[in-house]
Amino acid sequence: MNTFHKDFPWALVIFFIILKLLFHFFTNTNYELHRDAFLYISQGDHLAWGYISVPPLTAFLSKIFRILFGESLFALRLLPALFGGFSVFYISLIVRALGGRNWALIIANTSFLFSIAYLRTNTLLQPVAIDLFFWLAGFYYILCLVKSRDVRYWLHLSIVFGVGFLNKYSIIFLATGFFFSLLFTGDRKLIWSKYFIYAIILGIIIILPNLIWQYKHNWPVIYHMKMLNRYQLVNVRLTDFIIAQILMNLNAIFTWTVGLGFLIFHSKFKPYRIMGYVWVAVILILILAHGKHYYSLGLYSMLFAAGGVAFEQFIRPKFLLYANLVFCIVINLPLFPFGLPLLKHERMLSYCKTMTEIGLDMPMRWEDGKVHALPQDFADMIGWKELADIVIDTYLNVPSAQRRFCYIYAENYGQAGSIYFYGKKAGLPDPICFNGSFVLWAPEEVNDLKSLIYVNDEIHELKPLFNNVEKVGEITNPYARESGLPVWLCKNPSEEFYELYKQRIQEEKDRFIRNSK
Repeated sequence: MNTFHKDFPWALVIFFIILKLLFHFFTNTNYELHRDAFLYISQGDHLAWGYISVPPLTAFLSKIFRILFGESLFALRLLPALFGGFSVFYISLIVRALGGRNWALIIANTSFLFSIAYLRTNTLLQPVAIDLFFWLAGFYYILCLVKSRDVRYWLHLSIVFGVGFLNKYSIIFLATGFFFSLLFTGDRKLIWSKYFIYAIILGIIIILPNLIWQYKHNWPVIYHMKMLNRYQLVNVRLTDFIIAQILMNLNAIFTWTVGLGFLIFHSKFKPYRIMGYVWVAVILILILAHGKHYYSLGLYSMLFAAGGVAFEQFIRPKFLLYANLVFCIVINLPLFPFGLPLLKHERMLSYCKTMTEIGLDMPMRWEDGKVHALPQDFADMIGWKELADIVIDTYLNVPSAQRRFCYIYAENYGQAGSIYFYGKKAGLPDPICFNGSFVLWAPEEVNDLKSLIYVNDEIHELKPLFNNVEKVGEITNPYARESGLPVWLCKNPSEEFYELYKQRIQEEKDRFIRNSK
């Protein structure tokens, strides 16, 4: 299909792209980086075809963006914001392919722009924002395939699914849902083409480097999924999952439900019915797999486009179109600060307190089930610079002749990543961490270690292994998720410490590196 029709209102598309970017550009520097961002930045400086919990694309793109734009907060959050802009473009392409015009564009893109879920994902430097874009692009090329019957679009889909796989493995849910949906519709005839075989071969070629990396590292994705299932997915309840599907995009509830209904049941949408079936298939797959509610987020921007077209062409009386547009904007305005960091720290604290007092405390409820002063994601964007400064000051206070014998240990990837990010300019050594991909980069022995800067709230196991242990600081910001986290300076280790370290790191590496011995 010809992507650029001259009579399509592209000026309106550009307006929404600019508006989406401005939402993020004016708010991206109000908080520190999220703990996850530090991990992907660290991975970007250790480029590989895979990592313990994620494929390589986000790390690679973060590295490119840092080279091109620097390491300011604005530059680092430019990547997810731009993918939000690309998503607006593909929503508009789906609107055009479904026969929509001005009002369809306005409804679809307003639903997207004012969704708290998409605002948050396009704020944070994580694979999710890129993943959602690939789901949307996948839906567009599915639409192109079934509408044009041009089997060469299998190659487009292969590239989208393959590169999307290199960003986040969850795109498998979309590919699987699409395949099963094909089998139960007349569109299954599209499989009987040499281009389908070519697409499979091309997809395998694209993802093969990551599969080889997974093999060499004992398939950490399987280990990661086992841990997720054991500690998180097993607790996912069906009722919570279903309710979350409604709440995630509450502002667009009429847009996406109308879009889904028209895709599945309306005769004029019959050629595109498979799009609705894919939604059903993926939801069923996630329910059976006990997937988290937000794993389905990639489904809804496509439904925004379908809903926009349905409202424009079929919903009468016309005032319902205007009412839906107003609803899309107004219903989420009180929640806007929870998706987009509009309010700086002190004002956000006051806002959260007010919302809690009137009973709207859900955004402040963390994984521990308790209501806190800030949403968990916001608390995960506070305290990292303070932690890094404590470690930097401690390291620089070590006599210069002794610094090469001073090591740094952090208990989790957020701590290690922030120390790595802020400590590079001060000349700090890379922190050691056994959490996440940091374990792959940790030294196998530290026999020259004379002092250790230890970042952990548990010191009792380490204390007997050093002659001198003193607390040198802690995160004092009470609103940081790691508030109270202490930093210790440990000096003069015993011989037992060296042996225990060597044993521990070997155990960790054996888990993730085939034939590491």
